[in-house]
Amino acid sequence: MKDTNVRSSFKPAWWLNNAHLQTIYPSLFRVVPLVSTRRERLITPDFDFVDIDWCGDAHHPIIILLHGLTGSSSSGYIKGLQRQLTLDGFRTAALNFRGCSGELNHRAQCYHSGETADLDFLYLTLRAREPNTPIGMVGFSLGGNVLLKWLGESSNNRSFLFAAVAVSVPLQLDICATTLDKGFAKLYRSRLISELKQFITDKKVYLESIGQVDEANKITRLGDVSQIKSFWEYDDRVVAKLHGFNDAHDYYQQSSSRRFLKFIRVPTLVIQAIDDPFMTPDVLPINEHLSDFVSLEVTESGGHVGFVSGNTPLRPIYWLEQRIPEFIKERLLTWRPSHLTAS
Repeated sequence: MKDTNVRSSFKPAWWLNNAHLQTIYPSLFRVVPLVSTRRERLITPDFDFVDIDWCGDAHHPIIILLHGLTGSSSSGYIKGLQRQLTLDGFRTAALNFRGCSGELNHRAQCYHSGETADLDFLYLTLRAREPNTPIGMVGFSLGGNVLLKWLGESSNNRSFLFAAVAVSVPLQLDICATTLDKGFAKLYRSRLISELKQFITDKKVYLESIGQVDEANKITRLGDVSQIKSFWEYDDRVVAKLHGFNDAHDYYQQSSSRRFLKFIRVPTLVIQAIDDPFMTPDVLPINEHLSDFVSLEVTESGGHVGFVSGNTPLRPIYWLEQRIPEFIKERLLTWRPSHLTAS
């Protein structure tokens, strides 16, 4: 029986009593846990690279972690979850999307909300190394969209994953891009767009410096991006042109993960806050969008990748680091190794 409305235990901290405080507090004020990690560089099939930050002991089940837009494996929500999952007996492999690990990648193209090839490459690499190790995945924001799209693209090949969790997902990219053009959300948009423009400008200079002139010229042909102010503009001028979409509409239509939910065959929890300032409730799926494997947990509050609770500002509780491991451990208990098939 499809369970589409999971009752949530989240109660927001009284001192973070609106969506913006929930969203901003963790990124500005959280003390990021110290986590011991080991970096591994994988060379991709197109001779670029991705960096993976590992945490935890060998032979434990693996959880692949995916960060959000302009984030990295150093983001507080990634580090916090790595620490908790390690305590709970898991290994984590935090994927840095291309160009996000502290070193720019070697192609004009990098990552976007619908780019699933690098996740697929990482998964197949790990599965080939350890064919019998349980593997799960967690994605935040853009990373959640990538995860859900990937799960639904070729569902039969994903059936030997034991669990997936996606948090604060921009399930309908066009709605989210428009929402960020309104009201207070414009402040988030301005910061993110500024970071993206700086990223693409730095990328051009870097590619020229390492002799990748043809790749640098792809960015040059985009023209002057300095005046771009919205995601609609950026995705039309930059993402669509670099990644082979007709325009922003085509990119959003092909990459929005909501239409892939009904094809997912992995036990999956999607956690969304109704007050998420990056989107509106219109992005939320209805029953007919969901497969029997997808559970939707909607909270009244929590902001965007916030979900901070606790009775005192001196001891904030990051609820996602309780809820996500809880779901993962429940799914692992019911996972049967006989489901595994050769990759």
